[in-house]
Amino acid sequence: MKKKILKEITSLPPLPANIIELDNFRKQDSTDSEKLVEILKKDPLIVANILKIANSSMFGFRSKVDTLSRAINLLGIKFAISVAIGSSISQAVKSNLLAYAVTTDDFILTSSLASNIVNTWVANINFDLKNELLLPAFLQEVGKFVISQVIQEEKKTEEFLKELEETKNTSLCEEKFTGFTCARITANIFKHWNLSHNIIFPIAFAEDIENCPESFKQKAQILQIVKILCDIRYPLSERNIEKALEKVVEYNFDVEHFINSINVIKEVIKNSLNKS
Repeated sequence: MKKKILKEITSLPPLPANIIELDNFRKQDSTDSEKLVEILKKDPLIVANILKIANSSMFGFRSKVDTLSRAINLLGIKFAISVAIGSSISQAVKSNLLAYAVTTDDFILTSSLASNIVNTWVANINFDLKNELLLPAFLQEVGKFVISQVIQEEKKTEEFLKELEETKNTSLCEEKFTGFTCARITANIFKHWNLSHNIIFPIAFAEDIENCPESFKQKAQILQIVKILCDIRYPLSERNIEKALEKVVEYNFDVEHFINSINVIKEVIKNSLNKS
């Protein structure tokens, strides 16, 4: 299956022009929200995804967000860019997530949750670090599209789903079936597309902290914790929060800040769901 995975990655089409334009805008660190609106409006699906995220229970805004400008103002430019690039890349991979028994919408929502955890928790650690990790947090599970594609082609979907259900450990199942971690597959996809090392390296080593270069280690540790919390089948489950907390302790992050951040996110979701 390893050869099939590598073949899928090398046969991916070039990055769409809109992703390149968005990435260039991101690199300029621009605060021109009108220019961003202009870029985003070229792709109606991106606009729809940003509005969907802004109106989700994750944020619980008081009134419906019905314009792109308002969504960007509420979510923040960097968060909106993360959703936009993530949405475009999930389209570019041209696959589905049937092997996980979830949808592309589930992927967008859990990826947005990942960025929201970075937005809430990592801001307490280092504001610049938060900004650097918003996009890698959103993108780090893109490899699942390739994994799902190959598992379906190999007619292993039923077997894979059974293993996922029995172990409740998505990362373990991915590596067992494909020979690669999702982190490594995602990193290779982005290497194929010549994305920045600042995106590739933290993602690549999120499941291999021991071998991570020192300069990227803290970022990889944070992404690993976020990955555990945002398991696409069990996001923010009590079991995964406990597993994430173990890593927070192991890596010497502030436990109180972490617990408070997760509680804030859970409370917003709970209140929003109670209102709907």
